[in-house]
Amino acid sequence: MTIISRTEDLEILLATIDSGSLTGAANALDIQVARVSRAISRLEAELDCSLLNRTTRKLELTEEGRVFSERVRQALQHLSHAESTLRDLKEQPAGILRVDAVTPFMIHQIIPLLPEFRIQFPLIELELVSSENIIDLIERRTDIAIRIGPLKDSNLHARPLGRSPLSIVASHDYIERFGAPSSINELANHNIIGFAQSPHLNNWPIGTGINIEPDIKSSNGELIRHLCLEGQGLALLSHFMIKEDLKNNRLIEVLPGSVTQNNNRERVNAVFYKNTALSSRILAFLDFIEPRLQLA
Repeated sequence: MTIISRTEDLEILLATIDSGSLTGAANALDIQVARVSRAISRLEAELDCSLLNRTTRKLELTEEGRVFSERVRQALQHLSHAESTLRDLKEQPAGILRVDAVTPFMIHQIIPLLPEFRIQFPLIELELVSSENIIDLIERRTDIAIRIGPLKDSNLHARPLGRSPLSIVASHDYIERFGAPSSINELANHNIIGFAQSPHLNNWPIGTGINIEPDIKSSNGELIRHLCLEGQGLALLSHFMIKEDLKNNRLIEVLPGSVTQNNNRERVNAVFYKNTALSSRILAFLDFIEPRLQLA
């Protein structure tokens, strides 16, 4: 049986479908838009049918395109699995591994483990990306995403990595200037640092949950941590990013015991797409980091 379609063109087709545009596919693959357009046109000429309906506003799959792309996605996954199987036989996980996590988790948990990981798995080429919001793994061509909190996407497999408690914290300087709250009600009298782009994180798991209106907002937890260290207010932060600050007395926990234990915000999971053949490099990464994470 002769296969006339090139694998590269097929990957470009899937990237175009997943991103919804030629430009989106070009950005995702870091290639020129013209190259994307040529690949689609070449496929349509080889198959003698239209795969995409192009309008001024969006791309839509034709019925032929839908059927073809579904089979192509499965075929490429099988091919990837076959390649990974060969690497498994050699006991040398290899290839590009794209990992996404929020900035503080990447800084405090992943990066410190990289020197030892790279010694053990020198053939794995890591691409690390920090995203503060939930991403589409397919669109971003991501193998693993580390997610903090509850999961909602049913298209994902999840591997629990543990739980990271939350604490309300402040710096010594802030407490010396403004004092520490002695009750939950006194939080209203203090400067609160919270999230700008993820307002659901301003609902603190205290009792049945209380909504906080921050005096200072930031786009990610690492910036909130630094604002807190600089004495700008109180913040609710995960121990995976402040464990050393508490240990070294740079931050002080206030209202200890007030945060509801075992709340959904504590959960840390590694997620990957359900249809992804679990490659040796994904397993190698997860098996390596899980026992080494410092979450609590």
